[in-house]
Amino acid sequence: MDLLFSIAVGAMFAIGIFQVLRRNVIRSVIGLFILSNAVNLFLLSSGAYQGVVAAYVNGSSLTASDALPQALILTAIVISMGGLALVLSLVYILSVRYKISDADKIKKLRY
Repeated sequence: MDLLFSIAVGAMFAIGIFQVLRRNVIRSVIGLFILSNAVNLFLLSSGAYQGVVAAYVNGSSLTASDALPQALILTAIVISMGGLALVLSLVYILSVRYKISDADKIKKLRY
């Protein structure tokens, strides 16, 4: 299972970086979203599950797992959704103002 997580995280990082480096602004936003999901999957896979029962189960004599990775992932999801909403609004403004999604053809962004 660790090998599958490693391959999935590596593939998602590669796809995300490839899309972020594209000239199309919309594909760059999609790559940013894929990259944030890869970070979340990495946090999930690196949060070692050392307990027998889930962290939210109380009253058990068994050792509970650590709830910190789940809390970090939840926080990262909320922050990435807010950032994605901001970036999508900026892309919308660019597409309405310049009517193009190619970053090289938007001349006034250089100044």
